[in-house]
Amino acid sequence: MYSDFNKRSNSVRRFVSVQRIVGLLLMLFSLTMLPPVVVDLIYAEHNYGAFLGAMWITLFTGTAIWWPARKVRTELKVRDGFLITVLFWTVLSTFGAIPLFFTESGWHSLTDAVFESVSGLTTTGSTVVAHGIDTLPHSINYYRVQLHWLGGMGIIVLAVAVLPMLGVGGMQLYMAETPGPMKNAKLTPRITETARVLWFVYAALTALCGVVYWALGMSPFDALCHAFSTLSSGGFSTHDASIGYYDSVGIEMACIVFMLIGASNFTLHYLAWQRRSLLVHIRDGEFRVYITLFAIFAVFVCVPLVVYGTYSVPQAIRHGVFQLVAFGTDAGFATTDPSVWPSYTPLLCVLASFMFGCSGSTAGGVKMIRLILFVKQALRELQRLVHPSAQLLIKFDGKTVSNDIVYAVGGFFSVYVGLTIVLTFAMVGTGLDTVTAFSAVASSINNAGPGLGEVYANMASVSTTGKWILIFAMLLGRLEIFTLLVVFTPSFWRR
Repeated sequence: MYSDFNKRSNSVRRFVSVQRIVGLLLMLFSLTMLPPVVVDLIYAEHNYGAFLGAMWITLFTGTAIWWPARKVRTELKVRDGFLITVLFWTVLSTFGAIPLFFTESGWHSLTDAVFESVSGLTTTGSTVVAHGIDTLPHSINYYRVQLHWLGGMGIIVLAVAVLPMLGVGGMQLYMAETPGPMKNAKLTPRITETARVLWFVYAALTALCGVVYWALGMSPFDALCHAFSTLSSGGFSTHDASIGYYDSVGIEMACIVFMLIGASNFTLHYLAWQRRSLLVHIRDGEFRVYITLFAIFAVFVCVPLVVYGTYSVPQAIRHGVFQLVAFGTDAGFATTDPSVWPSYTPLLCVLASFMFGCSGSTAGGVKMIRLILFVKQALRELQRLVHPSAQLLIKFDGKTVSNDIVYAVGGFFSVYVGLTIVLTFAMVGTGLDTVTAFSAVASSINNAGPGLGEVYANMASVSTTGKWILIFAMLLGRLEIFTLLVVFTPSFWRR
């Protein structure tokens, strides 16, 4: 009896501790409403009231959640990290929609505002603004890309870096937030220091990207906004025509480079800087496959564009490579509409969005490391048919990969594909044709942005029900499927 009481008491304390941390994180998020206020004052567009109102609502709510639990300190378990992550992404997305809803510039319903907020934070980049992004207030355009930037590296990882009051919960939150199947690698002995290092690298590369864009002809404001979108693999732009607005080969080439950087493992970027050598990237097996597959896919995309007479050879390379990288890295920028390209090329671009992001990057999708392990497991099963008694190990970068990770990857693929199919049927049920429905789901669950056909440029034509389905898909993709689904299992809530 006493033991049961103790367990029940510990469970209650842990839930209260979760409440405390969610309140703290929400209070932290309220401060992100201040930079758009500064932007609005600079351009004198008088929209700061929406951000100040949203800030106070968010701060007050976070304080109300935190205050009753402020004195509770208890050790968090891994499941608590999952719960905090899921709660925070859903709650944060809701509160992030407040300034969009208040301004009524392009979001005329709560559904539209929440969709835009979720799309921003998950770095999906889909928008419900049919046209007129060029005329949106500067503060709104800045706020949209700021959502990208915060969501790209993960605002919870940021919280782990700047809120030491999270204490032992830092590791649990970091594991729940970090993308990829191998989450136990740390750059430094302390997890808070690792989080700070990752954010430093992220911020430094963003600044470099912004300077390059500015030097190539973008205005300072556009350079900042597009740098935020590029390194976060987001895709929101300050123009309806996206990167195509500039019609600049230099800007497009720079964008390709930084999109590839954003979709690469940020641990490699840090190690390359620390050792002053790019050989760190070349020696990494995931990165080598990542670049090699991009080169192969580029050939398969560009050749039909020339053969079918869609573009000349230089134009086919220019547009084909850019759109492939934009889809594959899940950045979602555009210079042209690939929906009208011939043969298999549009679907090949959508397929690229599933698999090209690396683990530990800002890109979505299933991650390149999972694809590699999945193929290795398939080849191992073929070998077992020939040598059923052989002890066959899967190795990656010279290290043996445990069967637990391999089987987890197989399960992840099964659930990912299954959910994509189910959600596609659900979107067909809202009135979309099959190809459009599939591309809309693929763009959302992969956090990629553009789809095909009527959902290529925006999601304005999707029904209200369809938008909520896609919101769920975006959260699934950002939280790596299982992190979100696990909180719906009965065993998760048992003591």
